[in-house]
Amino acid sequence: MDRTKYEIEIKHHAFIRATQRKISPDLIENCIKSGKVKKFGKNHVKFISRSTICVGELVGLKIKIITIEGRKK
Repeated sequence: MDRTKYEIEIKHHAFIRATQRKISPDLIENCIKSGKVKKFGKNHVKFISRSTICVGELVGLKIKIITIEGRKK
């Protein structure tokens, strides 16, 4: 999946949860830009990096990030 074709929008709730979980905006940006992309379900996608997982929903030409969580080691 080519992530450059989509506009990425981070929902307010996801950003608040990320700050509560002590995940910095730099880690979020790095995860979305250079993490692995894994599609699941009909219209959901995960961006997976070493320390962060961003879960999004495909809506037209947008990817809406609905939750951000830390990766367990």
